[in-house]
Amino acid sequence: MSANLEYDLNWLNDHAAEMLEHVIRWSNINSGTNHLAGLERICRELQKDFAVLDGEMCTIPLPATLDVDAAGREFQTEYGQALSIRKRMDAPLRVMLCIHMDTVFPADHAFQAVTQIDDDRLHGPGVADARGGLAIMLFALRCLERACESRALELGWEVFINPDEEVGSPGSLVELERRAGEHHLGLLFEPGLPDGSLISTRGGSGNFSLALTGRPAHVGREFERGRSAMHLAARIVNQLASLNEREGITINVGAIDGGGPLNVVSDRAIIRLNARALNAAAQSYIENTLADTCTEVNAMDGHTARLYGRFTSPPKEADDALRRLMRIVEDCAGAENIPIQWRSSGGVCDGNKLMAAGLPNIDTLGARGGNIHSDQEYMIIPSLLERARLVARILIGLAEGSIAWPITKPENA
Repeated sequence: MSANLEYDLNWLNDHAAEMLEHVIRWSNINSGTNHLAGLERICRELQKDFAVLDGEMCTIPLPATLDVDAAGREFQTEYGQALSIRKRMDAPLRVMLCIHMDTVFPADHAFQAVTQIDDDRLHGPGVADARGGLAIMLFALRCLERACESRALELGWEVFINPDEEVGSPGSLVELERRAGEHHLGLLFEPGLPDGSLISTRGGSGNFSLALTGRPAHVGREFERGRSAMHLAARIVNQLASLNEREGITINVGAIDGGGPLNVVSDRAIIRLNARALNAAAQSYIENTLADTCTEVNAMDGHTARLYGRFTSPPKEADDALRRLMRIVEDCAGAENIPIQWRSSGGVCDGNKLMAAGLPNIDTLGARGGNIHSDQEYMIIPSLLERARLVARILIGLAEGSIAWPITKPENA
């Protein structure tokens, strides 16, 4: 390790307590995905805290998305604003750093307060997913900026913090895809596993609502005239469930809305499902099956079908660029005496979306922790410094050229 780099990284050692303070303060602000007032409050806090980086900062309104309610009526879902901070975007090499500000805990959830259990563990809503990641990202960038100023280094970067990741980033998807074309590689700050393992590849996921209509009729007087949307839904659910027999495909029908009085042939039903695909071929098969189902229903007498939703997170499969970035992380972790193991995951995050849009990325550089999405969520406190040093080492290495990355001009730069 060079004397300059050691000096740069040691700055972080003196700011470990400040990192923890940020995590506690942010985690005590409820910002469930649907709690727009809470999202506005945490966004203001992040603007104040990230202003120290002296980048170009702006908030970004996100488009609403269309879905269908239990009565078959279309409605729009609104989201909070995303936050972007950019610096040196004219540099030859640019890095995208990304994590979310929302949590899974609504404003009326009982789990609202942070408790420090001991020197090693912090218990609270979103401490690992992903307030710890926000702090790691901020302080690693502060370390980078000190190095850039003192040693005239140059690295372009953008921080993108979205408010809807916990529901699949439906509002911020377009912004993520656009930014993927403006950068060369990505670092994301989802929580690492408790043992320090990082995620390499991921399956894909999409949420869908299949809205069916039929023809109502009195069951006793003219049952044969009716066309039951509920009966049709039952047949389609069985057909979709059979897809689970195919390798790489998981279909879970989580809810069926519809029906009405028991003596009336039902004229509406909505099938709600989550689809998981191990690879791109499995995703295509699911999408084609759902599209063919709609076509077949719409050709039936007395029935219609409309599909809502999509694969917002395509499968994240390894390619040469991702493997190269994994080796960089391994080398930098080795220099920090951090053991690294890679795992595949069926869970998804914004790393899926960015990879599908052409941006190789490592997506679990956040704090180590566990029991996320539950009231037992915890963060391992020493991992804040551990991961901040790792990320800063990567960023400074890229800035000074000791870490090589191909500089090909992104298409949308």
